[in-house]
Amino acid sequence: MLVLLAYGGGVDDRALPGLPDPGPFTEWMLPVARLGTQVFAVATIGLLLGATVLAPRREGLLSPVGYRQVRAARWLALAWAVSSVALLCLTISDLLGRPVGETVSRTSILTFISSVDLGRALAASALLAVAVFSACTLALRPAGALTALVLALLAVTPAIFTGHAASADNHQLAVSSQLLHVVPVTLWVGGLLALATVARADTEDLARAVARFSTLAAWCLAAVGASGVLSAAVRLPSWGDLLGTWYGQFVLIKVELLAFAGWAGWQHRRATLPRLRAGDRRAFLRVAAVELLVLGAAIGAAVALSRTPAPVGPESEDVATSLLGFSMPPALSIGTLATRWLVDPLLLAAVLALAGTYLAGVRRLTRRGDTWPASRTAAFLVGCAVIAVATCGGIARYAPVLFSVHMVEHLLLAMVAPVLLVLGAPVTLGLRALPAATDPTWPGPREWLLSAVHSRTARLLTQPLVALGVYVVSMYAFYFTDLFELALRSHAAHLLMVAHFLLAGYLFFWVVVGIDPAPRSRPSPFVRMVLVLISMVLHGFLGLAIMQASDLIAGNWFTALPRSWGPTPADDQYVAGGIAWSFGELPTVLVVGAVFRQWIRADKREQRRVDRAADRAEAGGPPDAHDAYNEWLAKVAADERRSPTK
Repeated sequence: MLVLLAYGGGVDDRALPGLPDPGPFTEWMLPVARLGTQVFAVATIGLLLGATVLAPRREGLLSPVGYRQVRAARWLALAWAVSSVALLCLTISDLLGRPVGETVSRTSILTFISSVDLGRALAASALLAVAVFSACTLALRPAGALTALVLALLAVTPAIFTGHAASADNHQLAVSSQLLHVVPVTLWVGGLLALATVARADTEDLARAVARFSTLAAWCLAAVGASGVLSAAVRLPSWGDLLGTWYGQFVLIKVELLAFAGWAGWQHRRATLPRLRAGDRRAFLRVAAVELLVLGAAIGAAVALSRTPAPVGPESEDVATSLLGFSMPPALSIGTLATRWLVDPLLLAAVLALAGTYLAGVRRLTRRGDTWPASRTAAFLVGCAVIAVATCGGIARYAPVLFSVHMVEHLLLAMVAPVLLVLGAPVTLGLRALPAATDPTWPGPREWLLSAVHSRTARLLTQPLVALGVYVVSMYAFYFTDLFELALRSHAAHLLMVAHFLLAGYLFFWVVVGIDPAPRSRPSPFVRMVLVLISMVLHGFLGLAIMQASDLIAGNWFTALPRSWGPTPADDQYVAGGIAWSFGELPTVLVVGAVFRQWIRADKREQRRVDRAADRAEAGGPPDAHDAYNEWLAKVAADERRSPTK
């Protein structure tokens, strides 16, 4: 990091006359603090990953190795929080152009956190790191360690939305690419570090952990490589900038380091893993040490890259580009919706991974001779396609421009796609396709899936009234608060919006028409029908409320957009409400039909069961359970009548 900073001009401690200067301490310590936050983040996440995935379990508790990793992660998380606070103070000094002692105070810190996105991001990372520290302090079971791991991954993300990616043109593409880059590389390096810290553990356990990590590292390598190409393409205006600018040269250095690390990982799978299973751990230690050094150098290069100005392309930014991240699209038409896609790498990768995993499960069932209904496969794949169209198609480009198009996106994500995904029965497929763990101390994906389905959280969320409340009430809160405008202005909030619409819809329709195993018995068909009708009525009221609203919803956003075509914001809002009120009921009618069909099938199955029991009774076979129970009650009553009362 220091070498590249000195070479690329990322640190320049020469004070220019007439310009504010923070001094050499801030110039050099700022990247050092940023490197510290990244190193501590990688170490914290790696040890938590090791405790939850790369270590055995003992009677439902963390193993001794996992327990020690969680306790070490606790102190690393605290160091992460301290580094984040130091980075925040140094950033204030750098932005104001004065030494730390002259600029950092309680007032300046509170102002920076409350009014600047970068300040809010750094403060959020520090607070989440403290939350990781608290979670690690209380964690004794894998669920607690998993909670700490999720919090740690969340703590990595705020800075992504305020760096080079957030300020670039096509910032949706840049930010999503950075998310696909930073999170996998953190898991990759951190997991390798966790393995290196327990290299003296039992050889058999270490071999199992390395085998699991090898699969994870392969997926991380693919994600890091693809996202790195996209990130470079966004920031480098031309091919000549790869060699002609310091930024491009640093990108090439990162590519070379990544390729070398990938080669080392391949060596793990090809040579060192078999030798480790045979009892030779030295080969693993040698390759792991080299890979850690290379990936550490890549992290240092990334920090230097963050302090190096990216090449500047031709100036073409206007108000629309500044707000949207892309130029104002032409007038809406069927042709523009079909051709002007706005691909989000993160969402597209998630959809492809979802569809690919499902097809892999179907293929595994087919290869071993089992059957899987083609209708379920078709429903799930169509659901994935609906998500891709809603988040990456022309709808995604016009949704932040027109409220009415956003409402179409809303209906696709919250009503159409979830129903199709639920009817695909992915949990049932996973339980049938995934092999059971041969060793109970090393649970695999099938055991993790079962634990998630039968967890207390799943039991709470699948309570019918809770599922209905999450699905309906959150929609009113989203549109009649500032959350809608926040989702339009912030890509992070937009991603959360997409995730919430999908998960809330999936949860509700899983309760209503789901065929997967559930943590609680599903309500009767009549109750499910009532739930669907209530949701339909409340969704219709939402559309009417939007149509009759006297004020513009997210008015500051839609009035600021320089759109010269189409309806006025007020007319467009009226159309959006009409779409929610009318067309939003069509998927609900289909769900009502599905519930009614399941009701009829349940009655037919019950009637067939009763008929079979009656046939067995006539043939002298064992009586039906209900009849046997009634006979037992009658016998008890007769005995009570014959016995004297006391």
